[in-house]
Amino acid sequence: MNVNDTEIAWAILQKNGYARTKDLGEADVILLVTCAVREKAEQAIWNRLRHLKALKARRQQARLPLRIGLLGCMAERLKEEILHREKLVDVVAGPDAYRDLPRLLAVAESGQQAANVLLSLDETYADILPVQTSAGGTTAFVSIMRGCDNMCSYCIVPFTRGRERSRPIASILQEVRMLSDQGVKEVTLLGQNVNSFRDMSEVQFQSAAAPALSRGFSTVYKAKPGGLRFAHLLDQVSRIDPEMRIRFTSPHPKDFPDEVLQLIQERHNICKQLHLPAQSGSTRVLEAMRRGYTREAYLELVRHVRDRIPGVSLSSDFIAGFCGETEDDHQQTVSLLREVGYNVGFLFAYSMRQKTRAHHRLRDDVPAGTKQRRLQELIAVFREEAARANEAMVGQSQLVLVEGPSKRSASELCGRNDGNIKVIFPDAEIEDTVGCKALVRAQPGDYVLVKVTSASSQTLKGVPLSRAALSRSAAGH
Repeated sequence: MNVNDTEIAWAILQKNGYARTKDLGEADVILLVTCAVREKAEQAIWNRLRHLKALKARRQQARLPLRIGLLGCMAERLKEEILHREKLVDVVAGPDAYRDLPRLLAVAESGQQAANVLLSLDETYADILPVQTSAGGTTAFVSIMRGCDNMCSYCIVPFTRGRERSRPIASILQEVRMLSDQGVKEVTLLGQNVNSFRDMSEVQFQSAAAPALSRGFSTVYKAKPGGLRFAHLLDQVSRIDPEMRIRFTSPHPKDFPDEVLQLIQERHNICKQLHLPAQSGSTRVLEAMRRGYTREAYLELVRHVRDRIPGVSLSSDFIAGFCGETEDDHQQTVSLLREVGYNVGFLFAYSMRQKTRAHHRLRDDVPAGTKQRRLQELIAVFREEAARANEAMVGQSQLVLVEGPSKRSASELCGRNDGNIKVIFPDAEIEDTVGCKALVRAQPGDYVLVKVTSASSQTLKGVPLSRAALSRSAAGH
């Protein structure tokens, strides 16, 4: 999400005459894009600001003023503290105020602090085509909606990014076509609650019935009728380029109607990989979190997904040490990790966020040491199960989208398979089954068939077999 926000802000600034530099020494403006979901992310920004304080002081002494701005969720959440702490920050812009950046920077040029953190009911930046920050990149993020209505008790997103609103499908398709023309080979559709997408821009669809929730799931808000839904968007996006992979994140488990699962199963370029954020394996904790489902309903959804999409790769989010979590609750999360066997996991210790329902109604009563112990236990179990799931791919051929050289060795390449698992393989000459049939070396953006020879909890290793085409290939067994 921060990558996409950065690209939107940069598109706006570029149109207003700003040029980008990677050299802090020549920058007139430094903008930090922030996150407020966890305390650790905010602390990293405060640390970064401390490093920038000395640079700003040197520039002032040299009469070369430097303006510093904070953008995004932390800016919205902590505007007053950011502006008043040591007067270091000149510009504060919330996630719905990026259009106002040129004006805010102009105010800062006069020596005043400037801020806009107003949340919008309709801002989606639909008319702004983000400028890709990694030129020549093989992957890109496309924002399809902003905000969230779920109001989970631990989550600050509805308060920092506002209510759900979706981009018109036409503008999304335009952006994906542009990325396809630029040679991008994988697009991730992005949103806080991506599969509750609902485009109300076309009048003839405004009375359509709301899709049913996943079996056994509920929501704190009334079903919203009307609009073109996520299944329609996914269908249209997947038709643009048969050589472009499509992913989406982050969904809520409640919003997986069968038509979405059917599309994923049918379309060769929609990745057979789903993010199903569980957060906890305890029904009691899930109720306190206001997630809208029980452990049993979640497991039933996992079984249903695996029935509809054979071989699907699953990832999830988990929070260790939420308010009131007992040792028994924790062990239920451990057992859920073992029962499902995720390929990818994102696990964090709970950190209380102001403004949330948990902050107002619950007590953060699990000691920090206990949170960390439980987190480490969850990580250990996740890695054990992920290693087992990944080891099942040894001996199989996987279609890998090459991203570039491996960070650990210039003689190896790195990419990801359909399940979004990192694959490392030697940079060697391989047969080109797509074009001239001659021997070639794989380049970023190529699809390569790789035979897996070993696996860990996070990585597959293998030997390259041939350069291939997504539309003509499938991961073999």
